[in-house]
Amino acid sequence: MDAQQEKEAKILRNTRTIAVVGCSKEEGKPSHDIPAYMQSVGFRIVPVNPNADMILGEKCYKNVKEIPFKVDLVDVFRPSNEALSVTMAAFEAGITRVWLQLGIYSKEAEDFAASKGMEFVMDRCIMVEYNKLKDAI
Repeated sequence: MDAQQEKEAKILRNTRTIAVVGCSKEEGKPSHDIPAYMQSVGFRIVPVNPNADMILGEKCYKNVKEIPFKVDLVDVFRPSNEALSVTMAAFEAGITRVWLQLGIYSKEAEDFAASKGMEFVMDRCIMVEYNKLKDAI
């Protein structure tokens, strides 16, 4: 296992509740199907979508700062240019782990996370990595 995989395995090992920023109510979209899969393997999914009331049987929140309970990880399905603001909001909400989905890059978000001691993954699909690493989790 390489250093990146070790980092991801540690994050997933210490995660039970995932806030999904940009979670979609539309089946067939990665931002719906990936959280649904993670829910099916035992993670609690907390959808963050200001345009929905419920997704995957869970109450939606407008942003991560509104979630009234402990969240272990923020998984981001938003454009790269929103990654910094989502990472900053996660930090303000006391969430120390952020995962940017495949295709989402933000050096600014990565630098901010590093400056705050946050765990941070960028441009990786949480479902794909979970399936590669599940025996190590």
